[in-house]
Amino acid sequence: MSEQNVKLLDYNQENASNGFVPNLPTLSSFGYWSNIHFEHHQQPAFEVDEHQHTWHTIAYGYAGNSWGERWLDGVCTRERRNLGDIAIIPAGISHRCNWNTESEFTILAIEPTLLKQIGEDFIDSDRIQLIPQFMSEQDALIQGIFFTLRDELKSNQIGGNLLIDSLKTTLSIHLLRKYCITKPKNYSDQDGLSGIKLQQIKEYINEYLDRDLKLSELAAIVQISPYHFLRLFKQSLGITPHQYILQCRIHQAKYLLQHSKLSITDIAVRVGFCDQSHLTQYFKRIVGVTPKQFLKERSQ
Repeated sequence: MSEQNVKLLDYNQENASNGFVPNLPTLSSFGYWSNIHFEHHQQPAFEVDEHQHTWHTIAYGYAGNSWGERWLDGVCTRERRNLGDIAIIPAGISHRCNWNTESEFTILAIEPTLLKQIGEDFIDSDRIQLIPQFMSEQDALIQGIFFTLRDELKSNQIGGNLLIDSLKTTLSIHLLRKYCITKPKNYSDQDGLSGIKLQQIKEYINEYLDRDLKLSELAAIVQISPYHFLRLFKQSLGITPHQYILQCRIHQAKYLLQHSKLSITDIAVRVGFCDQSHLTQYFKRIVGVTPKQFLKERSQ
């Protein structure tokens, strides 16, 4: 196939997969997140014409008792496609596939610049090249990220930017470590963030607890990359920034419930939750009771 005739699948475009598969996705993240794109599909038997992805793409299979063929960079393999199997289609290589029966699958596309930005600390950006993978193996970490992103979309992205940033960073590091031709450099263990830097982060979080904080925003305070910030923060406190901020929000919500006359709805917004329902969900998960039950117990 000549370069002039190669079709491009570009997830910068809305409904990018329209024209490649018979039906539109049943779930799509278009317009919500930067640098990554998530789609869930339910399709009849079909065959995709040869094309190239402009973003690195991971496909996750849900079907059992299904099979089909996939061509990656000119190599053809008949895939087993069991539940949980993944395929990795690096950006810029030729790709096509077919499904012999009705199929259910999810794709997650990652913009190549994201891998370069996150990998800049331990691998030369011009040597980042992912290894194509046929849909015949499973990856538990990637499966967990897929499920979390799917749940975020279904729940109207209640986790916010920090959760998505953490997932993007974790996925990128995992791809570079396990599926990159050039392996990243190993770094010796560190003791985490210094006491002064950790205090700076805590003070900033407390001051802007009502905001949808970003991983890059927190990392910039201590002038390190988001990847190293995520790693060193967890080394310091044993939890991720997202988990720490949730704990701070719940702690502040408990204080306001006991010592203010604000409504639960007003408290939810003041401590950084979308609404009362959002606060109630996490409050019950962490405290074990709902805010209303918490108030009732304290008033007895």
